[in-house]
Amino acid sequence: MSVEQLSDEERQSWLQALPQWSLAREGAAITRSFVFADFEEAFAFMTRVALIAEKRDHHPEWFNVYNKVDITLTTHDAGGLSLRDVKMARKIDALPGAAPA
Repeated sequence: MSVEQLSDEERQSWLQALPQWSLAREGAAITRSFVFADFEEAFAFMTRVALIAEKRDHHPEWFNVYNKVDITLTTHDAGGLSLRDVKMARKIDALPGAAPA
């Protein structure tokens, strides 16, 4: 099954639906930073994201330092941003602790 990149119009529309996420890599990815009370909360969040990612076979690029987690989503098979990334971002946003401060 091939995965299609989002068109410019689709990308802009979905970005409006994901206000905490920003375009990155010249529109080929979306990114968001999360800040937690401490490392334990950040790691618990990463664990929840990892379980979703494994179930969906769609793994984020991420970076963690102490209480901060930066997540970038892109679909390598599509060569850029796809609906898979949007769906993953929505699942991440729905996790406890992911709400904007």
